[in-house]
Amino acid sequence: MKTALDRILDYKHDEVRSLKAERAVGDLLAEAEAAPPPRGFATRLDEIAESGENALICELKRKSPSAGDILPGANPLDIARDYERGGAACLSVLTDFPSFGGSLTDLANIRAAVSLPLLRKDFMIDPIQVVEARAHGADAILVILSAVDDALARELCAAASELGMDAIVEVHDEDELQRANALPSGLVGINNRDLKRMVTDLSITERLASGLAANKALISESGISAPEHILRLRETGARRFLIGESLMKARDRSAMCAILRKTASD
Repeated sequence: MKTALDRILDYKHDEVRSLKAERAVGDLLAEAEAAPPPRGFATRLDEIAESGENALICELKRKSPSAGDILPGANPLDIARDYERGGAACLSVLTDFPSFGGSLTDLANIRAAVSLPLLRKDFMIDPIQVVEARAHGADAILVILSAVDDALARELCAAASELGMDAIVEVHDEDELQRANALPSGLVGINNRDLKRMVTDLSITERLASGLAANKALISESGISAPEHILRLRETGARRFLIGESLMKARDRSAMCAILRKTASD
């Protein structure tokens, strides 16, 4: 029986085939090289994390397989500006359409509206998507180890590096963590959401964090909605967090973002 991730990867392969049929890699590469330079995604995270505060990657997504429509009719640009006012380190922009309602147009528009570094959050299975991301203003990409083998993960990371971008290597279990430790990217995201069953558990970060290589920076992803979650995860050493639905739905996104950024144990 196919999982949610399997179904996403099925149509993602179709999307990549269509992209290659419609666009020459050379043309996309020229657009990527002509785009404004990357804004330093990892550097921005480091600056805040090393100050003792929490480096927040605040996410924009229109819907998800687990939550359905999140904020129907909301303007992503308003949300992005709220995050920036609240002290977000970076933004994560979903560009997958069938499951998350996003687009590369969202990415480009948000890039023009804020000064923060942007992650293109999508299911990357071919280096052409990395070039496409840079052409639309992305400063980082996501490499999901549940979706790719080690050779492809290394190829995606290399493509990002060649374009001056960062890569978050995302893991969900001990095997994927060991694979991530062997890859060149310095950013490792531990996703508290099981992409196959679409359930969330903060203990995933707690279980895996101690196995992270010393030269890697930990990002705890998903399931974070309150200061007590930040405090719990800071006990693992996490100072970088990717937060989505809870912040989008907050009555005052800027205020909540500011609270979460400064949450720390006495």
